[in-house]
Amino acid sequence: MCTLLEVSRSGYYKWQQEKAKENSYQRRRKTLLARITWLFLDHCSRYGAPKITNLLRREGWRVSERLVGSLMNESGLRSCVSKKFRVTTTDSNHNEPIAPNVLNQNFKTTAPNKIWVTDITYVPCREGRLYLASVMDLYTRKIVGWKLGDRMTTDLVLAALDQAYEAKKPSKGLIHHSDRGSQYASEEYRKRLKKYRMRASMSRKGNCYDNACIESFHSVLKKEFIYCTRFRTKAQAQQEMFEYIELFYNRKIIHGSLGYESPDRFEEMYYKKIS
Repeated sequence: MCTLLEVSRSGYYKWQQEKAKENSYQRRRKTLLARITWLFLDHCSRYGAPKITNLLRREGWRVSERLVGSLMNESGLRSCVSKKFRVTTTDSNHNEPIAPNVLNQNFKTTAPNKIWVTDITYVPCREGRLYLASVMDLYTRKIVGWKLGDRMTTDLVLAALDQAYEAKKPSKGLIHHSDRGSQYASEEYRKRLKKYRMRASMSRKGNCYDNACIESFHSVLKKEFIYCTRFRTKAQAQQEMFEYIELFYNRKIIHGSLGYESPDRFEEMYYKKIS
């Protein structure tokens, strides 16, 4: 055959080897793309190349973020991120007492349920505006309490706090950090903190960095979920918010600050370590 084609035997074998390598490369890319697509959809189209790359490496794939990003772009796999529409949810113009900034941007803690951070955010809905009050454990980044309601009241934030307390029953001295909103500064809320033996801490006026962790959660919640979903009814918003927070965020979403573990998994690892 080599004589018929007028090529050397060594040249023919080299061509065969290169062809085999090319086919192997194409098969690997095809298999890799299939896995990328599955991970992308399994995480509700909310993960970009960095997190997909980390998940692949955990499975044993030797891939770069650049390659993963390239394959995702070629296949039109783009994470759902929408432009934000900002609504002010902090009413700091009141005469209620302001707690000192005990936290002081020290976001590191050594165990769950030592520091909780809280905030309220606006949730657009065609049936009528809604507000979400959230309580996050600073160690695990887990949302330990939340409440969705149509009024930005003290009752709303109390419901989120009560849920968190009943779920975790923290020891005396937990630092509870919030902004200076009238809901958190209200007499009723201060009494509840005292009942739960929590220590109040509040951000400095106009300084969003003092409550950066919960602000970051609400920012991601809006960009990756709320503004991509566009709720028609309040009932739909309630159901889908439950699924996002309880079934996706707490259980599945991975955090770089947690060693690319989910909040639930990170919490589980902590208690397993000390048991």
